[in-house]
Amino acid sequence: MIDPVTAIGLATTAFNGIKKAIETGKEISDMGTQLGQWAKAKSDLDFAHQKAKNPPLFKKVFASNIEQDALEAWAHKKKAEEMREELRQYISLYYGPSAWDEIVTIESKMRKQRKEMVYAAEERKEMIFAWIIGGGIFIFAAIIFAIGVSYIT
Repeated sequence: MIDPVTAIGLATTAFNGIKKAIETGKEISDMGTQLGQWAKAKSDLDFAHQKAKNPPLFKKVFASNIEQDALEAWAHKKKAEEMREELRQYISLYYGPSAWDEIVTIESKMRKQRKEMVYAAEERKEMIFAWIIGGGIFIFAAIIFAIGVSYIT
């Protein structure tokens, strides 16, 4: 799964770089890489928060720190939302509201692409793992049942 701690670290680094670039008067087009990194990290945090709210069944059964993960993901998401609002204010102030609207449009396209590629693969892995665990439990139960039947007969 996407690690929320890593994602918030990447978001913070990109955020600080964008702020510094804005303060030094760089053009917004020169900040494309940093804006992309920030949007990617924000998207990862949103995905981690979604997964923490609704963890897969095997995590509910075998993991003991679900609540801690959910609270951690929530806290990181809130911090990212604060960074987003500050970025909106900075970019709208220095480059105008239309620049922020363009960034939001690009960000939504990136989030959609990331969802189709990265998050879908992550969910497929989780489903495969769940099927493997379920199959293993089924086979174990079938063996126990067969042993029980052989002792009875």
